Amino acid sequence: LFAVVWLVGMAAVAPPTQAPGSSKANASQILPSELIDRCVGSPIWVIMKSQTELTGTLRGFDVYVNMVLDDVTEFERLADGQVRTNKMEQILLNGNNIAALVPGGKPDA
Repeated sequence: LFAVVWLVGMAAVAPPTQAPGSSKANASQILPSELIDRCVGSPIWVIMKSQTELTGTLRGFDVYVNMVLDDVTEFERLADGQVRTNKMEQILLNGNNIAALVPGGKPDA
């Protein structure tokens, strides 16, 4: 199972950490930025708004979800249905073009 962080059209609103009348915080609630922060140094699968997906090791990100990935493999779906791959040592992604993030990297097909 992969936790998917949807970034398009989503406001980062913190849910309440305690239920009314309860003194114990719900450990399953997490902000999107906290989940991304936990992924620094780990494999991540980035799905772009275009026909492109990338896998690599997340090195860092900022408040705009601009990201630096190392050891990157880019998967581009072509019009004829084929997938072209490209390997890169490092890449800087613009957060405006990211549709979804999947911690743990792309599952084996």
